[in-house]
Amino acid sequence: MHPYVHARTHPDKIAYLMANGGETVTYRQLDERSNQFAQLLRARGLGAGDRIAILMENHPRFFEVCWGAQRAGIIFTACSTRLTAGEAAYIIGDCQARMVVTSRKLADTAAELRDQMPGVAHRMMIDGVIDGYESLEAAMAAMPMTPIADETAGGDMLYSSGTTGRPKGVYVPPESPLIDADNPLIQICRAFYGLGEDSRYLSPAPLYHAAPLRFNMTVMRVGGTCVVMEEFDAARYLELVEQHRITHSQVVPTMFVRMLKLPDDVRGRFDLSSLQCVIHAAAPCPVPVKEQMIEWFGPVIWEYYAGTEGNGLTLVGSADWLTHKGTVGRAVLGVLKICGPDGEELPTGESGTIYFADGKPFEYYNDPAKTAESRHPKGWTTLGDVGYVDAEQFLYLTDRKAHMIISGGVNIYPQEAENLLVTHPKVLDAAVIGVPNEDFGEEVKAVVQPRDMSDAGPELEAELIAFCRANLSPIKCPRSVDFADELPRHPTGKLYKRLLRDKYWQGRGNKLV
Repeated sequence: MHPYVHARTHPDKIAYLMANGGETVTYRQLDERSNQFAQLLRARGLGAGDRIAILMENHPRFFEVCWGAQRAGIIFTACSTRLTAGEAAYIIGDCQARMVVTSRKLADTAAELRDQMPGVAHRMMIDGVIDGYESLEAAMAAMPMTPIADETAGGDMLYSSGTTGRPKGVYVPPESPLIDADNPLIQICRAFYGLGEDSRYLSPAPLYHAAPLRFNMTVMRVGGTCVVMEEFDAARYLELVEQHRITHSQVVPTMFVRMLKLPDDVRGRFDLSSLQCVIHAAAPCPVPVKEQMIEWFGPVIWEYYAGTEGNGLTLVGSADWLTHKGTVGRAVLGVLKICGPDGEELPTGESGTIYFADGKPFEYYNDPAKTAESRHPKGWTTLGDVGYVDAEQFLYLTDRKAHMIISGGVNIYPQEAENLLVTHPKVLDAAVIGVPNEDFGEEVKAVVQPRDMSDAGPELEAELIAFCRANLSPIKCPRSVDFADELPRHPTGKLYKRLLRDKYWQGRGNKLV
C-alpha cells in the first residue's frame, strides 16, 4: 500500500511517466527521491505535523515531494498555478507553510511571492533558481536515500472556499500513523474500479486538484503506472490511451465535450479497447453528453459525487446510470440524508440539503464557524449541495452550494470578484453568478449596478473585466457583464442571487447544465 513496497518487489517498474516530456520515474527512483526529500525536511527542522506548500505545474518532481512529505508526517498543500501571487500568499500563510516548493516555470509568480511569505523559512525551486530561492535538486542530492528514522503518515490539506470568498483548508487526518496503511479510497478503487498493479492510469488534469492528486497517489499505492499529461488536449488524450494501453482514467465532463467535438475521423482513429474504467466527477455531466460517451467508450464510465472534504461518496456505473439517467449514484461511503431547512429528514423524491451520516470527519482549517455550518445537529455533514433520492436511494443533484460556480470541473467562488468589483469607482453594486455554457457547464458572469446607468455598455464591460483580470486569476473573472438598475437585495443586505440566476436558467429542469 505504498511505493516503497513496490520499490522492493518491482524496482524497475515505471511508477509514472510524463506524457509529453517523456521522463519516466521508476518505483526505485520514487522511493529513493522521496526518502531524500523526507531527509531534507528533517534536516531543515520540519517535523511531523508541520506544513509545506507546493506551487508547481505537472512536473516529474511533483510526486517525489508529495511522497516525501507523506512519509515524514508533513501536511502538504498543493496550490493552483493559476493563482495570483497575492492569492497564493494568502493560502501559504493560512496553512502555515514553513517550506514552499515551486518551479522555474513559475518564476514570475515566485518572485512576487518572495516577500509575501514571512512565515516561510525555506524557499525551494526546481529547474533553476531566482534570487531568494534555493535549488531543490542540489539540496536533495546532499541527502541520503534511506528512510528517516521517524516515518509517520502525513497527508494533503487542500483548499476550498470559505463563506467570505477566502479559500479554506480542508484537512482530513490520515487513517493511521503507518505510512503504508489501507484507506477507504484504495478500497473503493479496488472494489468498484478494479484498480491494481496491472493498471495503467491516464491523468489529464492539473495535479493540484484533489481528485487527480489523490487518484494518482492511489495508483502508486497499489503498484500501477500513471501517465501524466502536462496539459489536456482531446486528441492527444485518445492517442495516449492507444499508445499506453490505458486501463483507467479520471476526467471532468468538459473533457468529454472536447472529445465529442473532435472530427469523426480523429475520434475513430484510435484504439480505445484497453479502457476498463473512466471515472468522472467535479461537475455535472449533461445527460446527452454522457449518453454519447457510453455509446462511444462502452459501459466503462463511472461517476461519483464527493468533495475535497471526503465526508461521503456516491458511485454509479454505466449500467445503473442508463436506467437512472441523471443520477450521481448511491452512497458507498456514509449514509445519505436529505434534510429541509429546519434539519428535518425529507421523504423520498423531495429536494433538500444533502448530508452524509456515518462519514469521515473533517474540518475547515482556521475556520470553526464554517466547520460548524457543515454539521447537522445529529453530527451529519454536508457540502451544501441540494438534491433528492429516489426509491432505490439513487441521488440526484438539483442545485449546488449556494453561490459556487463550477466551470470545466473547477470550483469558482464569486465573493472575491464581487468584493473587488464594488471597489471600482463606477460600480455601485455587483453580483457574480454562473450562467450556462455548453462546453464548460457554467461560465462566470457579473451583473453590475453602475453608479451612473448612462455608463452601462460595452466600454464599461471591457473596463470591468480588465479590472478583475488585473487583480484575480483569470478563472475567477467574469467573461461577460450585464447591467441592472438595481440588484435584488433584502433590506438586511442579503442578495437574492437565485432571482438573478433564474433569468439565465429559464427552461431548464434544474440549475445544472
